Amino acid sequence: MGTGKLIIEVRNSDDSLPIGGAHVTLSGADQVPLFETHTDANGNTEPLPLTAPDKAYTLDPNFHKPAYSEWEVTVTKPGFVTSRIHHVEVVDSQTSILPVHLLPLMEGQNPAADMDIDIPPMLPALPDTDHQIPFQTDTERQAVPALFAPANPHLDPTDPPTPPQQVFIPDYITVHLGRPTDTSARNVRVRFIDYIKNVASSEVYGTWPRNSLIANVHAIVTFALNRIYTEWYRSRGFNFDITNSTAFDQYYREGAQIFDSINKVVDDVFDQYVHRQGLINPFFTSFCSGTTATCNGLSQWGTVTLANQGRTPLEILRYYYPNDIVVSPVENVAGITESFPGAALRMGSTGDTVRRMQNYLNRIRVNFPLIPQIQSPNGTFGEDTAEAVRVFQRTFNLTPDGIIGRNTWNRIISIYTGVTRLAELDSQGHRYTIGETPPDVVLRRGSRGRDVRELQFLINAISPFFDGVPPVIEDADFDTETQNAVIDFQRNFDLTPDGVVGPTTWAKLYAVYRGIQQNRPTPVPMPTPSPISPPQPPAPTPPPPYPGTLLRVGSRGDDVRLIQTYLGAIRRDHPSIPALTVDGIFGPVTQSAVTAFQREFGLTPDGVIGPLTWAALTEQYSMMQ
Repeated sequence: MGTGKLIIEVRNSDDSLPIGGAHVTLSGADQVPLFETHTDANGNTEPLPLTAPDKAYTLDPNFHKPAYSEWEVTVTKPGFVTSRIHHVEVVDSQTSILPVHLLPLMEGQNPAADMDIDIPPMLPALPDTDHQIPFQTDTERQAVPALFAPANPHLDPTDPPTPPQQVFIPDYITVHLGRPTDTSARNVRVRFIDYIKNVASSEVYGTWPRNSLIANVHAIVTFALNRIYTEWYRSRGFNFDITNSTAFDQYYREGAQIFDSINKVVDDVFDQYVHRQGLINPFFTSFCSGTTATCNGLSQWGTVTLANQGRTPLEILRYYYPNDIVVSPVENVAGITESFPGAALRMGSTGDTVRRMQNYLNRIRVNFPLIPQIQSPNGTFGEDTAEAVRVFQRTFNLTPDGIIGRNTWNRIISIYTGVTRLAELDSQGHRYTIGETPPDVVLRRGSRGRDVRELQFLINAISPFFDGVPPVIEDADFDTETQNAVIDFQRNFDLTPDGVVGPTTWAKLYAVYRGIQQNRPTPVPMPTPSPISPPQPPAPTPPPPYPGTLLRVGSRGDDVRLIQTYLGAIRRDHPSIPALTVDGIFGPVTQSAVTAFQREFGLTPDGVIGPLTWAALTEQYSMMQ
């Protein structure tokens, strides 16, 4: 027997808000509690040591039994739905990370409500898996001919579409939890990077050699991007990007743990993909286990042998795929507003990029209070910055080296985007009164006005806590994006998914929103202890909400004057923002100041003030008061 570890992370669905103080109980199959603990202020438990079968079994391709131990985890906190996760896997010499997304109780929901997640076995533990890509059975070909006869030759997964389109890493991927034609199976909306970590931790062991893991992750990423790039399912009328059926796609297990070694590999390479020289389309990286199933593609177990022979990840991939394949970074990563500068930031680094990272970490600290504050975000990477980086890295299971490399950079940007978006909703929520009863109107595509704006606000407030509900732009226009979000909300809460907001959908929106407002934790910075507490000044007056119209060159009035005042104050700590006159006229100098602010805080530098820039400006100004 060996020993592995288990860490439980408890947060909302987009990781922007930790749920500290959650009670965690861990037991074996006998249901006798072995550990009882609580999450810290950043939503994590300490690593729990657990027995597991010897690591050697995870390296034996002929061992078709579970090479891991299984555990039961229960997470509770007043005001939230209890989460019970069955068959959590722990492997010898590995740390398993179990992400748990607690859902706030809805208004009127039974406090005893709970959610059960039953994790199916890992793929290597299944003796008779049908994991073989592409599709294999005549029965499936006859049942779903459209999946095997593309509408046009450019939809074949091995060929590029015409004309070529850009390859991008999406924020989210929609996974169908069953075979394509199984209409009883649910769709789940998953962050792309979390999807890759889940699939890799479901298909291969984290104990495998690093070069083997990298090669497998490249294949998994590229296969998913190929499905998205070719619109393989959506072009055939399906409302998802990929399935979790191993007869068709990759093995995704809802609610499953990930292995820390795989977690780190994915953070390093999730934005790289396989393609042939001269082509941009993601290569169709077919693969199979290589033991119980074989195919004309990568053998997962075979990568272990090749890695042990000293082969690089690219050499492993070229062993199975054409010799002209290459691995390239994807330049367009949704949700990452700034590309990694190319050189790691570390002790002694200086400049605007360092200052931006310091600002981001200080803002993230509001939600994750165990991260120490950087007292002087002046663009010099000192020990206080390094310590803040290390705590951030430990919080999000990165290597705690105090260096901002590519993976830490991407994670900081991603978490900053999430917490600032949540802050935008908080800011509006303090002033946005939804009323005691829902509006007595029916909204559908084409509707406009205040009621639509209220609908969009409710969707955006719900989205961070229910990953099946995507955010929308609050513009009072019931467009296709809003309609699709309504449909996803309706599906998520077992309503008729017709995209029409009538009395039943309004009532559910109100119940879910009020439950979130009543039960969600409030991010509050931890106070700095001092022997004498000086008198506290009165809280600053909250800034007004976004005015509802874009502010750009040519705009005039009090809203412009207010923003100019904020920019002037923020400039004291951020000299990259040029000086400007507070005159209520949005001219070229104000545009330059707005653009500089946007660059400083990771927003699109277009010089236009929309809802996100307004929220960032008002929030940054408030933090200075």
